[in-house]
Amino acid sequence: MKKKTILISSFKTALFCGALLLHSCSKDFLKPEPLSFFTPENVFVNKEGYEALLVTMRKDLTREQTAQKNFMAHQSAASESGVPWLQMDFSMLTPNSDNYQQFVAQINDIFAMVKNANTIISRIDNITWKSEQDRNTILAEALWHRSYWYYRLIGNYGDLPFVQEEVSGAKLDFKTHSRWAILDKIQSDMEFSTQWMPVTAAPGIPTKGAADHLLTKIYLANMEFAKAVEAATRVINGPYALMTTRFGAEASAANKNVIWDLHRPDNKNIAANKETILAFVDRWEAPQTARTAGLFTMRVYHCAWYNNVVAKDKNGGLGMIAAGTLYDSLGRGNCDVALSDYQTYNIWKEDGFDYKTTPDLRRADINWWDREELFYNNPASVQYKQPFDPKNMDAPSEYWARIFAMPWYKTYVPNKVGQTGVPYGSNGDWYIFRLAETYLLRAEAYYWLGQTAAAAADINLVRTRAKAQPITAGEVTIDYIFDERARELFAEEPRQNELNRVSYIMASKGLNGYSLATLYQKNWFYDRIIKYNNFYQHYGEVFQLGQSPKIMPYSFQWPIDDKMITANAQGRINQNKGYVGSERNEAPLETVE
Repeated sequence: MKKKTILISSFKTALFCGALLLHSCSKDFLKPEPLSFFTPENVFVNKEGYEALLVTMRKDLTREQTAQKNFMAHQSAASESGVPWLQMDFSMLTPNSDNYQQFVAQINDIFAMVKNANTIISRIDNITWKSEQDRNTILAEALWHRSYWYYRLIGNYGDLPFVQEEVSGAKLDFKTHSRWAILDKIQSDMEFSTQWMPVTAAPGIPTKGAADHLLTKIYLANMEFAKAVEAATRVINGPYALMTTRFGAEASAANKNVIWDLHRPDNKNIAANKETILAFVDRWEAPQTARTAGLFTMRVYHCAWYNNVVAKDKNGGLGMIAAGTLYDSLGRGNCDVALSDYQTYNIWKEDGFDYKTTPDLRRADINWWDREELFYNNPASVQYKQPFDPKNMDAPSEYWARIFAMPWYKTYVPNKVGQTGVPYGSNGDWYIFRLAETYLLRAEAYYWLGQTAAAAADINLVRTRAKAQPITAGEVTIDYIFDERARELFAEEPRQNELNRVSYIMASKGLNGYSLATLYQKNWFYDRIIKYNNFYQHYGEVFQLGQSPKIMPYSFQWPIDDKMITANAQGRINQNKGYVGSERNEAPLETVE
């Protein structure tokens, strides 16, 4: 312990409620759900009324990384970085899944957020505005939120209906738009938004930088690579800078480093942090109704080290227990995302280094809690204070899967002063976009344009800040860029979405034998995960849980909730190929009218 100072309404309800009336909803369901006694008719009467709904939409961003079943956890669990430990067989992910319900149901949650954005967009001209600036600034942010969530939706699910106006009554005739049509629409919307969003704003409010960052991603997905460079450059030339020196609450702690500072929740929205483009705000000290359940990072991304099938000492007694300083430091992990060797060990093997010797601060000893650093913390154990011995486990062969290194610098969010209860990962601010990703996005755009020297230069700005060895232009590949994203952006980026995005690019270009016609049968997402995620190399091995790790090529996109499809009785919402129901698909619409 030399190093560590011991220290968390749906699409079908919003849009298909008319159909659901046939099943379970009352007629009152179609009425607006007002805040307090307010209704849309007496809220959207002035600028302040529209701004009130924007506040709700900003709070919706906390769904990305708060509470146990958060969206970003599912992104990591469906990638090379890990697996959902309790549901690691993706053949069980179906349009009617119970075990994988969060992967399926997420579509409903996100469409509820789209509904909020559409309320403003549809009502923007219901009043006479004092100025064009006021109108367009509010409209621009509403379009930003809708575009943000649609980017996430097409990354999760692919082709979907594009809903661009407030739905005020029963509607049963939605049709599927292609992801390309959706990309064209949100690209156009964001090109408008970048002109009207503010250059700077209070924490949690999207700015022009957040608009151009999102537009960069959309341009990449839409294969507009030169425009992606231009949008990213506007961000990079804006009021941002990579943090290269110590800052924030623990800046004086000599045993920490700038990477630690960068990921302390208390530092993410302070003025000294010039790297933040957008981070949501979630504070323990806020009123209970204004804060979330917490980040849950210690619950989601930490192993269940205290579990009785793991924690036994040599006499069969409990050697590790959920108590004391070890518990305060690691919390009650549930390994909702069981981290792979790729994320914890293999990406740090560069230039002759490994995870123990690398100069890369992102894998510095102080920043991670490694397997070999666990110790028996039960005073009643015969091995009290001795190092954890995996031979004592009920199933020692599962040691590699049950006990993994934890990126403590990102996940450690202890209970606050006065906060009682289980340490899952307390409330804290969290990045949505930061400048390091902008550089890596621009590097990718340069790569697709064949400008590998420029790509290497951008990658090296991120690497040298972390004291990693710079790379040469000859080392730049799409796989290397995504390795660098894994080193820099774990638990921040929507990993599955970004892998999905590149899979479409490579299929469109006909690279490596990929094609759009057979994308659900052969794609870069699947090939990369099978190559790097060691869990899937244990296919056929049944763990104590009764599951065997498995993933298929069509898992690059998740199934669309079958209840949504069947409720849309007068139209057709397509199911993703590979899942039951896709045989009834119709050609998607290629433009958004």
